[in-house]
Amino acid sequence: MTDVRSVRLSRRRLLVDGKPELVVAGEVHYFRLHRKDWADRLDRLAEAGCTAVATYMPWLVHELPDGSVDLDGRTSEYRDLAGFLDLAAERGLLVIARPGPFVMAEMKNEGIPYRVHDEHPALHPVGWDSVPVPTRSVDYLAPDFLTEVERWYGAIMPLIASRLVTRGGPIAAVQLDNEIGMLACVTGIPDLTDVVLDDFAAWSRDSLGVEDPVARYGLDRADAVAWRTGVRTPSGPGSLALHHDMSDYQRDRYARYVAFLRETAESHGVEDIPFLINIHCPSRARRRTYPLGISQLYRSYRGQPQMTSGSDHYVGDLTVENVAELYTGNAYMAAVHDDDQPLTSVEFEAGLGDYGEELSRMVPPAALALKTRLFVAQGNRLINYYLFAGGHNPPLDRPVGDGNDRIAFTGEYHGFTAPIGPEGEPNPSYPALRETVAAVSGAGPLLADMDEEYDDVALAFVPDHYLTEYCHPEDKERRAVVADLEQFRGTGSRDIPGRAMLLGGFSFPAVDLQSEWDTDRAIVLGSPTTLAADVQRKLASWVLRGGRLLLAGVLPQRDIDGSACTILADTLGLRAGLRSDHSRDTFPSVRATGWAPARAEVRTEALQHLSAVGDTDIDVFAVDAASGEPVGVEVRPGTGHVLVLSADYPCHLDFWTALLARLGVRPRHTHDATAPGTVVTSTVDAAGQRLLHLLNLSPFDQTLVVRRDGEPLLGDTSVHLPARSGRMLPLELRLDGGGTLAWSTCELAGTEAGLVLLRRTGTGDAALVVDPRDTANPGGTLHSWPDDPTACGQVVRIEVPVG
Repeated sequence: MTDVRSVRLSRRRLLVDGKPELVVAGEVHYFRLHRKDWADRLDRLAEAGCTAVATYMPWLVHELPDGSVDLDGRTSEYRDLAGFLDLAAERGLLVIARPGPFVMAEMKNEGIPYRVHDEHPALHPVGWDSVPVPTRSVDYLAPDFLTEVERWYGAIMPLIASRLVTRGGPIAAVQLDNEIGMLACVTGIPDLTDVVLDDFAAWSRDSLGVEDPVARYGLDRADAVAWRTGVRTPSGPGSLALHHDMSDYQRDRYARYVAFLRETAESHGVEDIPFLINIHCPSRARRRTYPLGISQLYRSYRGQPQMTSGSDHYVGDLTVENVAELYTGNAYMAAVHDDDQPLTSVEFEAGLGDYGEELSRMVPPAALALKTRLFVAQGNRLINYYLFAGGHNPPLDRPVGDGNDRIAFTGEYHGFTAPIGPEGEPNPSYPALRETVAAVSGAGPLLADMDEEYDDVALAFVPDHYLTEYCHPEDKERRAVVADLEQFRGTGSRDIPGRAMLLGGFSFPAVDLQSEWDTDRAIVLGSPTTLAADVQRKLASWVLRGGRLLLAGVLPQRDIDGSACTILADTLGLRAGLRSDHSRDTFPSVRATGWAPARAEVRTEALQHLSAVGDTDIDVFAVDAASGEPVGVEVRPGTGHVLVLSADYPCHLDFWTALLARLGVRPRHTHDATAPGTVVTSTVDAAGQRLLHLLNLSPFDQTLVVRRDGEPLLGDTSVHLPARSGRMLPLELRLDGGGTLAWSTCELAGTEAGLVLLRRTGTGDAALVVDPRDTANPGGTLHSWPDDPTACGQVVRIEVPVG
């Protein structure tokens, strides 16, 4: 049985018995496996190097038709949760418990028993125009639903409490519900029951101070029928404010729901362990939508003690196309965390990706390694590979006549693409997972207590720019505002600013512009037309005090309610002019000029003319190729320094690097790779020990020399990075006996008394060990090995004298 006695969140670390640890888990669904197969799947998990198992605990499975609950298998082996937890404990595995009430996981009703829907039909919400929503969602705060949740938690939580690590058991963390708000987000339909709308009316008065809703929304709260009808079918000049406020109100509903779940769990003894909130990913095709989940839920967990968020991550392969989206998704999560909340990933995509058995999608095993390496470089302390092992879907207790009468809609088998398939057979992603976990575990003690090092730049995060999940289908003005936000927000139009920063060698955090913030870093803001007046005011004040800003998009011109707002533009002394967007007959083009790197004119998807107001002095660095009008200008309001690029300029790395250099920002890490596609960042601990993280996302091999602040790293030795591969290279690692591993082109496999263990790459393998007692060799001893591709993965031992 595991001997862990405490798991806590502190300083953005996961402390296991007071010591920072990196926890690697895999998802195994006991309720989709015969009891006789549990040991094999858990053994496979441990064999892969994982130290924890995560599992849903579905209400739908454990509740019997009469409403009673079986958690020990007295009625079915699929319900023996207690036995599964004890088996995990016997293997020394920690457990991440995921008891719902919603679990999704392709289950019928998202894991809610049929009885709940049958007995409480009013739980099923209506949406736009009073039409019932098309999913099996419920009103989270409906009293009848909360009563049912209390019954479920009253059954499941005492079992969880009895097996917490604080009581000698294996359970180290508990996830509250799952993907809260996801169903409403993917359908674009909010919950608009009478109870919800009455509550929204009170919230708009109490939280926003909207004493006159007629002026703001064109609706009178005192007329309940007109109010409900008007919210369900918004129109007119107040619809923009109504859409925004209603979405913001949903954040508070989710926060109240999470608070209820936590309070209920704690009332049954589940306490003194971390709680997790899973942020859904509403679109597999485009990671750009991930911040919608952060926007919906951050108010539920930010600042809540011993609670943090976890990513829900399904992007397929990792390439130059989507790496910036994944990197900034983590950065946005961190931007709304407090000082104790670490990054975690509670659903980290594993397997080959053919979820529908269509052979329309296949994710290469290398993707798992690349994504894992990126996540640990950004400070993720918990990674749960989902789904680690497939299984089968048992029949429901009573037929419902839906075509298969099983617990899930995926057929008899489930998890076809998992590293360990439904029948226990490994697929090619399993060895990749095992090798990746071995590489991460070799540096695990370092990674667990390190933070990413950033350059002098941050990406702006504006949560309200992602309040776009709801848009009435007939509201043309709202649709236009949403389209503009979607085009320019976040990493910028076509993701180019964020991608250029990352592939240009920059490591950067995000800053939440809606919080109380101040920073000495330059800020890059993907700038839509809409930007809240309060945010504009803060940015304007910060710039006047010396802030450095790159606006990439269009010049903000309106507040969230649609009213004109040019606070930031007025401070910069700029006016927005003609906007031109690509269409069948229009091909806006831009030419860099002035101090910007000389280029031929380039096509863009959109541009906006800029002009100076009054005596504002502007330095033009990009123009509309057709008219010569400025689309890129430099201004210096107050003691600040601002670049405005109102055109989605292509991802020419030298151009974007030059813009940041103009603001005094240069990447600390540079390299001489001949083609783009390499991501470089580093992590450091309090003792100055570092790991250099290299990712080659390109489809061809790269050989490069890495420099830090202009000085060569790794003894000026070239690092060979095969296509689609990564490295975590130790720098200034302190060794027992007083020596130092100054650098190595091989990854760390671990340390032992008197030994450093390195994992060979087979090409250019070398390491420098410095022993201060070796006065005859103060520069250290260089260890190198001849190139040998067959040696890749072999562990070599370097003896280090112990004093």
